[in-house]
Parts: sequence; C-alpha cells; structure tokens
Amino acid sequence: MFSTGAPRVHNLFRRGERNMRNVISATLLGLTLAVTAHTSAAQELKIGANDSVQSVLVAQKGKRVTVRVRSGQEFTGIMRDATGKLVQLGAISGREFFDAVVPLEAIDAVLVRTKQ
Repeated sequence: MFSTGAPRVHNLFRRGERNMRNVISATLLGLTLAVTAHTSAAQELKIGANDSVQSVLVAQKGKRVTVRVRSGQEFTGIMRDATGKLVQLGAISGREFFDAVVPLEAIDAVLVRTKQ
C-alpha cells in the first residue's frame, strides 16, 4: 500500500520543482526586461555646429522636454512640433490636459533628461 503512494508523492514534488523553476525563470526574465527598459528610457542629447534651439527641439519630437523662457518660467511636456516661430508642447506637467505654444524667440534653454 505504501509503495503505490510513494511514486505519486514523488511526482508531486518533481512537478513542484518544475513549477518553481518556471516561476524563478519568469521572474528573472521580467526583472531583466524591466531594468533594460528603465535604462533605455534615458534620452541622449547630441548637438552639432549648425544646430539651433529649433533643431534641438525637433530632434526631441515625441519625447519629454523642459523649455525655460525669458521670464524664468519652465514648461515641461512632450515635444509635439516646432516651426520657425512657435513650439508646441503637449501634456504639460501639472496640466496634463493642456498643450502649450511658446514663441521660439522666448526660449532661453532646452532641458532634456539624459539619465534616470
């Protein structure tokens, strides 16, 4: 009677070991992907000799930037578009349902987060 039950218990333990290995493998894979995604989220900022504020902003299109205007006020949002005269930022921090249009000539600085 004990001999027929022992293989079943043994198989349950083996099944549990396999499940635990699968859980550990999946967890390690998830952590690896999360760390990779987190480190790749940082943006790189490169400028050239002929760049302007407009070209730097256009290069950041679709990414989160901060522009500092002459008054010292800062606007942080997603870079939507830049023309010869205007810059459009979307999802403004603190006012996520709003976009902002800033005159290009009023921008003193463009801040881009490069590290997490």
